[in-house]
Amino acid sequence: MPEVDRGPAVLVVTRVDDFTADLVIKELNERRVPVVRLDPGEFPAGVTLNAVLGETGLGGSLRTTTRRIGLDRVRSVYWRRPSAYSSVKALSEPHADWSADQARYGLGGVLGALTGAHYVNHPWRNRDAEYKPAQLATAVQCGLAVPPTLLTNDPERARQFASDYGPAVYKPVRNTDHLGGDSRARTVWVEEVDPSDINKGVASTVHLFQQCVDKVADVRLTVVGNLLFAVRIDGAPCLDWRRNYDALSYTLIETPSKVADAVRAYLAAFGLVFGAFDFGLDHHGRWWMYECNPNGQWAWFPDPITEQIAVALADQLAHAGRRHERS
Repeated sequence: MPEVDRGPAVLVVTRVDDFTADLVIKELNERRVPVVRLDPGEFPAGVTLNAVLGETGLGGSLRTTTRRIGLDRVRSVYWRRPSAYSSVKALSEPHADWSADQARYGLGGVLGALTGAHYVNHPWRNRDAEYKPAQLATAVQCGLAVPPTLLTNDPERARQFASDYGPAVYKPVRNTDHLGGDSRARTVWVEEVDPSDINKGVASTVHLFQQCVDKVADVRLTVVGNLLFAVRIDGAPCLDWRRNYDALSYTLIETPSKVADAVRAYLAAFGLVFGAFDFGLDHHGRWWMYECNPNGQWAWFPDPITEQIAVALADQLAHAGRRHERS
């Protein structure tokens, strides 16, 4: 079993088919920085944990099918998109659920308690920052412009909001797996909504309505530490630019100083190192924040942009939060 023995290593926590993580791992490999990739969803069959807690703190080791690393030798953790905790297949459903919970709080608890490790981002900080109401409230406190927004399960109040702030849009509070009546996966897009379209179905759960920004473009602002990569997105044929990537064009632009200061304050408020912010850019040049994904995607950008972000992340991980100045 090969062991990482070339100094402190970077632990990349993600699933096997994560192309975004692959780019960062490639950059670290080219620098000869030791890397261990681990998917908690492969525990217990493909991951062995031996964690020891005593007077000296947390020690022991983690072993995958190919690597072994001491828990006290993890310099940084890149927490990407691991698969769900699971259990051995032979267990019945109640026992399987119990075992998966034990893995989540046991292995997950160890992965979140690596003393001295630099997290990008810490999984618990990611969790806290995923709640959209908290995102929008924090954004306002930090000085970012947020469109008038209503969260409600009251159909009448929703109709009144759509009338007062029209045109208004409906957005899911969080993008999660959603199956249609035919059991096929469905995506809930951002759509304009008319007051007459709002019915009693709103009462079934929380719905988010927001004033539609009269935008000329979208901006995806990826922040890594103090580095900001603002990409203007043009060509979207509809409100939600994710519906047609082939029609889009991307341009790196400068981030206004006021926005830069505000997003850094936002990340500090949540304890984040990385964040992917979505903005609408209006006709007056004002940036309106929609949301911040603490673990957002960035690898679909053209190579020159993607490479810069991969290098910035590798710097964070290899140098434990310090920017590496190249000669």
